[in-house]
Amino acid sequence: MKLRRRQRERLSLGLQYLVFIAIIATVIFAADWDRLKDAFFRVDIIKSMFPTIITVALRNTILYTLGAFAFGLVFGTILALMRLSRVAPYRWVATAYIELFRGLPALLVLFLVGYGVPIAFPEREIPGGVFGSIAIGLGLTAAAYMAETIRAGIQAVPKGQMEAARTLGMSHFTAMRTIVIPQAFRIVIPPLTNELILLTKDSSLAYVLGVTAQTIEVTKFGRDMLNDRVNATPLLVAGLAYLVITLPLSQVVRRLELRYAKAR
Repeated sequence: MKLRRRQRERLSLGLQYLVFIAIIATVIFAADWDRLKDAFFRVDIIKSMFPTIITVALRNTILYTLGAFAFGLVFGTILALMRLSRVAPYRWVATAYIELFRGLPALLVLFLVGYGVPIAFPEREIPGGVFGSIAIGLGLTAAAYMAETIRAGIQAVPKGQMEAARTLGMSHFTAMRTIVIPQAFRIVIPPLTNELILLTKDSSLAYVLGVTAQTIEVTKFGRDMLNDRVNATPLLVAGLAYLVITLPLSQVVRRLELRYAKAR
């Protein structure tokens, strides 16, 4: 019997659902849940991780992320303006910085800030101790990515906005500060929020600076517990702790993108 086009589409859709359900059922029934539970879901180990994983590790992760994001946002904005400057040396320096730091691993930059700066300037200290070193180390890399995002946002603002501001007698600096940059930031908020999510995960690199019990972050906390209990449960809990931060941020990004799409 020859099927109509809509019937073929329904049949194809039904088969896809059937295959999906069959794969999920196979995984569920084939897995050894007792061994999985013993390796990843030890309730006694989970209980022993609280409340330290929240009050110390997760708090430090959030502080490192926000510090790096604030530093990267300010420095990235300066780099973006330098990239758009009519002064050629500014453009050259900003371009060289962005290309260099987008190519270097964040771990290497963090290591150089944490150990290279004290060697180069033995009589000076980075403000904020470990927190300052991590914020600057991660922020230097994040600034390179944010600069390109902000530059694209500034260039997306219609040129007529600047021309209208100059017609009203505003200087170039005042027009950029009060007219162009605020509009550019409304455009780039979703990608900047994505950068915040990436920084949250990059904060796990803080271990390279030798964090203590008071400055430990989520991944190092989970790894230390893993070594202590010889069980993978702490790593699973650490991963869930990251989701507590990243999932709400992902929802914020989606809502901002929808709002921006409706406003266009």
